[in-house]
Amino acid sequence: MTNDHPQQPHRTGTEPPSLTGSPFDSDTFTSATFVTVGRGPYLALASVWFLTRAGMVLLLLRDSLGIGGVGREVDLYRYWYSQFAQGTFPPGDATWQYPPGAGLVIMSPGLLPWLTYFQAFVVLTLLADAAVTAALARADSARLTHGAWVWVCGLPLLLHLPLARYDVQTTALAVLALLALNARSTAAHRLGGALAGIGAMVKVWPVLTLIGTPRGRTSREAWTAAGVAALALLATLALLFSEPLGFLRQQGSRGIQIESLGGTALGIAYATGVWPGKVDFRYGAFEYVGPYVSTLGHLALLLTVVALGWLLLWRVRAHRWTAATPLDAALTAVLLFTTTSRVISPQYMIWLIGLAAVCLTSRSTVMRPVALLLLPAAALSSLAYPVLYDQVVAGTPQGLTVMVLRNGLLLAATLLAARRLWTSTVTGPPEETA
Repeated sequence: MTNDHPQQPHRTGTEPPSLTGSPFDSDTFTSATFVTVGRGPYLALASVWFLTRAGMVLLLLRDSLGIGGVGREVDLYRYWYSQFAQGTFPPGDATWQYPPGAGLVIMSPGLLPWLTYFQAFVVLTLLADAAVTAALARADSARLTHGAWVWVCGLPLLLHLPLARYDVQTTALAVLALLALNARSTAAHRLGGALAGIGAMVKVWPVLTLIGTPRGRTSREAWTAAGVAALALLATLALLFSEPLGFLRQQGSRGIQIESLGGTALGIAYATGVWPGKVDFRYGAFEYVGPYVSTLGHLALLLTVVALGWLLLWRVRAHRWTAATPLDAALTAVLLFTTTSRVISPQYMIWLIGLAAVCLTSRSTVMRPVALLLLPAAALSSLAYPVLYDQVVAGTPQGLTVMVLRNGLLLAATLLAARRLWTSTVTGPPEETA
């Protein structure tokens, strides 16, 4: 096996286009790559995008589905925006639990001063969504895979929630990073690493897009660029604002959120009379408090460490790399860290849908069954929040059933992804592939 992508043979005009093309992998790459919609399948994709996003906007404007109030998160962002205007990260705010790069997203609606903060935030979220759609469509230039369709049709399964969270912007950074890393040029690898580094400063998890980079020069280029970009961003924010690392104090105090796997276990124990705890609103979310919660939280952290150890072992043992391996590894890594987390907020499904969509831009991916499990998991997530959230909080049989099904699908997807990644790259004879 070679350390990096092998030199690609010269193509003639009669050869089919690459099935795993990247919008960054072209001598004629320009910003127009992201905004051009062709005819035929591209027109159909654009039409579905406009129709579904219009429906999401209408739901957000009404914001009365289930418990309602999904858009209130943007009001919190606006409050934080006022803090940034005073030159500081939110001081002593228990709900501020994000890396300092998130401040850039929170401040970005200021780029559209002729709109209200809420309007500007939604517009920028839709632009990020459109960029992901266009990049995925461009990556499938042969129109033989379904990555863009998974994103376009999968995101509305979360109803209007994606438009009122900044996770679409974070996912855009991760998607574009993976597509750049899958290109052939050194410049693209560095760009992918830089995007992953910036994404890590926005919400940590995008750094996992680098876990599957081929060993050798590609990894060195990507990780170096990620480190430089992250440090440069942190230094800039630390120079301009006070308290950039204050979020670390809040993260360490988090408990077991009711929507996590551990929360589902406690909910079942409470419903059956085995556990005497209760639900309390803490740190901006509903969490379980009572006996053994701290122990369960430490167990979740231990499982996260075990997941990291498994990923490192996989990287050492893997000897077969395909064009899809970096994509498959990224989805597997984020699934592992999501299911072992003390917190599984509904917007986490945005990340997973985006990464599944990137995997499906490659015909050599082994994650198709995983993507199929994530779609109903996303639908159940929106059923849990906001549609039946009052019942989830109350721990009624209906609320618990939804959470058991959703988390069961997430756990199944995680185990399946880990197994398929391992068997496709570790098991079997070495194989030299692009």
